[in-house]
Amino acid sequence: MARYAILLRPSAVKDFDRLRKYDAAAIADGMERFLGDRPARESGSRIKRLRGISSPDFRLRLGEHRVFYNLNDEERRVDVLRILHKDETAEYYEEVKP
Repeated sequence: MARYAILLRPSAVKDFDRLRKYDAAAIADGMERFLGDRPARESGSRIKRLRGISSPDFRLRLGEHRVFYNLNDEERRVDVLRILHKDETAEYYEEVKP
């Protein structure tokens, strides 16, 4: 089975650029490991399908950070929308609330 391509949107690139190098490397590794093969597989608290909002579709928990993404199964692509510290997520949920 072909792997999913992981595409960082401009907002995610900005988030990624402001991370410490250690955190950025851990997040890049985690995205490759968890989103490359089965990004829709909910796994306890690691990957969670978000309900009640139109976008993003999923959240990936990587240590102190959260990766918010949409999934395009037809094109086998993961669109990473934001990469936030867990303390910033409540504010983000308010922004994307319908």
